[in-house]
Amino acid sequence: MFNLSICLEDSAKRYADKPAIIGEFKELSFGELNYLSNQVANALINAGIKANDKVALSCPNSYFFPAIYYGILKAGGVVVPLSVLLKRDEIIYHLNDAEASFYFCHEGWDILPIGAEGYAAFREVSFCKEIIIMPNEMDEREHFPLSKSFESFIDHESKSFDLVPVGAEDTAVIIYTSGTTGKPKGAELTHSNLAWNADLCRHLFQFNQDDITMTVLPMFHIFGQTCLMNASIMHGISNVVLPRFDPGLVLERMQMEKVTIFAGVPTMYWALMNHIDDVGLIDYEEISRNLKFCISGGASLPVQLLNDFELKFQVSIYEGYGMSEGSPVVSFNHPGQKRKAGSIGKPVWGVQVKLVNDLGNPVSPGEKGQLLFKGHNVMKGYYKMPSASAEALKNGWMHSGDVAVQDEEGFYYIVDRTKDMILRGGLNVYPREVEEVIMQHESVSLVAVVGVPDEKMGEEIKAFIVLNEEGSVSEEEIIKWTKTRIALYKYPRIVQFISEMPLSATGKILKRELRK
Repeated sequence: MFNLSICLEDSAKRYADKPAIIGEFKELSFGELNYLSNQVANALINAGIKANDKVALSCPNSYFFPAIYYGILKAGGVVVPLSVLLKRDEIIYHLNDAEASFYFCHEGWDILPIGAEGYAAFREVSFCKEIIIMPNEMDEREHFPLSKSFESFIDHESKSFDLVPVGAEDTAVIIYTSGTTGKPKGAELTHSNLAWNADLCRHLFQFNQDDITMTVLPMFHIFGQTCLMNASIMHGISNVVLPRFDPGLVLERMQMEKVTIFAGVPTMYWALMNHIDDVGLIDYEEISRNLKFCISGGASLPVQLLNDFELKFQVSIYEGYGMSEGSPVVSFNHPGQKRKAGSIGKPVWGVQVKLVNDLGNPVSPGEKGQLLFKGHNVMKGYYKMPSASAEALKNGWMHSGDVAVQDEEGFYYIVDRTKDMILRGGLNVYPREVEEVIMQHESVSLVAVVGVPDEKMGEEIKAFIVLNEEGSVSEEEIIKWTKTRIALYKYPRIVQFISEMPLSATGKILKRELRK
């Protein structure tokens, strides 16, 4: 028997008075966080939760998230984290699909009315017994008539709790995929999946007891949830938590809290790199002195951006690869070993990786193939989707849908998503390759390449570009410049300058929005 919430229980015994969550408005020690999660577990038991009941959670980064997350697990429930950007109809789909019996929903703010959207959805889902609203810490509270406040839900509940026994292979969390193709699918991750991955992160990120991590990646997303929240709580590491990504605020808090470990997606590194400190409050040298380790994942990090960031902040960025179905970490550039810029490194302990062609046969080094992996990190399957599970999982191998190559030294490189590949005139063009070339132009700050319909070629290559502050270049100049540096069938025929990229809640560039 094994319950993932033992991570918090154990750290509360070892580091009771040490800060666990350092928020903008509130700080909780490991002992206080554990007490709060026990109250949540007791409240759920008294409200009628049963083993394996699904409990939805819409919450930005704050102490509420881990307290409720571990409270659900302690009570024998399954956590269903939802993006705080979902609208009413999307939440209805997730509550229905997951068969959620309870729903914890943050109130949100005027600019992000999480509570209003969640409450409207809850009223349309008959079997969801109760909605519990967590307050924001800035604005006047909104009233939701058929809800309970978080305070009243846990009021008078005991701070002690005996964990409900569950199996290591029982589902702990259902993470919904982004749904870029069809409806989102719920990846069932076990207590064992998540514990192994969190423990791996301690070694990969070289945690020690003096470290201070920063979590600005959403905790509802598997990257922030496993690699930062679970990993830091499991190993007694203090965690600076921010509810939103703002480059100026991130840098200020890095400086103030002496952050040593930061993880982000490429667009976050781009924003930090390009932030202009008009007020002069940020001491970049002090940030660099404290910052010892940076992690990038979620999407491929352009090599030029990696080099520029490392030069400015004097810290190495270690790139890895993962996905929700992999809990998430699959491969990483292992510290203490050779690191290659632009590579996702080698498989982590206990995980196997191979590349195969369309026939399922292994490819040779240097050849493109779909990345498959298997090991302790692979999900049980997609919730209530046996056919989709069977298609994704064959003989234990998870089919990622990502195209990669392996070099002679065993390092892997993500080329692109199979669905993002552009088929121009019968020839395959991988956007990542084109993006890497365009990023080298001195006027380019950020780029995304997509395929757009074309009567003659089937698909044509289009580049969306954000220029840097001093950038001054025409569409024709970009096309000409790229044409001289890449095979003639790969250069973009269409270029469009935009002021900012459309981003997901986790900071990924939404290419589907660019294709519209």
